Amino acid sequence: MDSQILSKILLQDLDEIRNQYDNILERANRSIRVCRNLLTTYKKEILDKEFQTIKEEIKFFKETKQIPLINLIYFSEIHSFEVQFPKGNKENQLKFIKKKINKINRFFLINIDFGRYVNSGATHFDKEYYTRDYLETFHITTSKFYFQDPEFCTPRDMLLGKYKAYDLLVVYLDEKKFQIRKGLNDKPRTTKPIEKIQWPFSNTDYVELLYALCAKGLGKQDNQGIMQVSKKLQQIFDFTPKDIYKTFQEIKNRKNSRTLFLDQLSTSLLIEMDKSEE
Repeated sequence: MDSQILSKILLQDLDEIRNQYDNILERANRSIRVCRNLLTTYKKEILDKEFQTIKEEIKFFKETKQIPLINLIYFSEIHSFEVQFPKGNKENQLKFIKKKINKINRFFLINIDFGRYVNSGATHFDKEYYTRDYLETFHITTSKFYFQDPEFCTPRDMLLGKYKAYDLLVVYLDEKKFQIRKGLNDKPRTTKPIEKIQWPFSNTDYVELLYALCAKGLGKQDNQGIMQVSKKLQQIFDFTPKDIYKTFQEIKNRKNSRTLFLDQLSTSLLIEMDKSEE
């Protein structure tokens, strides 16, 4: 079956698991299982069939494999976190979360150069990072292996998965911290998930608005970075942005208005105000 179809089925399965199970450990266990199953399927396909081109191999390890891998790492980390999470004592719980977030921040700091490479949209090291020909030269740097095999791993595909999974994990921990402070932790959900609003504009428009909100101060009170704020906006908008940092650089390099979308918003609002005064 086509890998894109398999990835789509996986995401549908993860959505069903999320909607069906409120208990986070149960959800994590089931999510881990379906992610491992797809990675096993991918591994068999890779061993049975060689890539025709380097470009094809890069695409698989940089994009296709990442869908189950990121979710596997994410839910593995959540499972580990929740199993060790202190019971009852609010102060100890907040300290535990802070310790975990500090650990994640150290990971981002240690891998700051790789993070810049990923977030900038650069591709000049893709051959070395996302093919299996350079395992001797570029050693695998992640210390914790979730799904390791020298024939199914490249020097940086595991690190890429961990980097993106940790982006999601920070959002989870922030929400956990919020729930504890508000006394909501471990209480069953009584409301339905918020229905998302379809984002009808472009990826560039989204990035422009995102940076504008952050520049104005959105997220600063809780020390939220661009990616963390974006993850929360994605919980509202039915939209997944692409190449946020690279797109922002393109916005900065515009020859005409560098705030094109914001200008359009302002114009639309002024027109609406004028209408209401008629």
